Amino acid sequence: MRKDTFNLDEMDITAESWRIFRIMGEFVEGFEEMAHYKNAVSIFGSARTPSDHPAYELAYDTAKLLSESGYDIVTGGGPGIMEAGNKGAYYAKGESIGLCIELPHEQSTNPYVKTEIKFRYFFARKVMFVKYAKAFVVFPGGFGTMDEMFEALTLMQTGILKKFPIIIMDKEYYNGLINWVTDTMLEDKYINKEDLDLFTYTDTPEKTLQVIKEFYN
Repeated sequence: MRKDTFNLDEMDITAESWRIFRIMGEFVEGFEEMAHYKNAVSIFGSARTPSDHPAYELAYDTAKLLSESGYDIVTGGGPGIMEAGNKGAYYAKGESIGLCIELPHEQSTNPYVKTEIKFRYFFARKVMFVKYAKAFVVFPGGFGTMDEMFEALTLMQTGILKKFPIIIMDKEYYNGLINWVTDTMLEDKYINKEDLDLFTYTDTPEKTLQVIKEFYN
């Protein structure tokens, strides 16, 4: 009995060790592929957004304008806002990259992705979004979208990550969140006033492009 238990534990340890190599492989593949894109903009938003929704159209128009201006569009490669971002880049004849995640309920890659990189681990995928981004553009979304946005804000707030533009799109959707950040977080001194400068709040593709260009010029 003891021998069997010992062998089982050995198998578990071996499985964990091999998992490390898989994680390393995801980082190596991601680094090698993404290193080609020097002007990437990461676009975030809900996978549940239908194609006739105003946010979908806004994401499409924004990605198309950015792509026409020489930026490489990076999304999570799925449906909804991600599809809109890749679609805008696709029709602008620009670079359209999808960092796709393996999920229990299969999420298919949208047809507008030109370069697909697959990930099993969210943390490896998130590194690629941040490491190669010249900017984040955040559209309406749920927990995943909030996670990406607030992680980047935290990394910049703590000085781990160099500052780059984080642009929050759709004032109507985000108004309550921004008011809470400014009226509650700031008021209770959980953030500093200068932390509010870590993001920009706008509603148009043209303003988004302007913010990015002004930051780097």
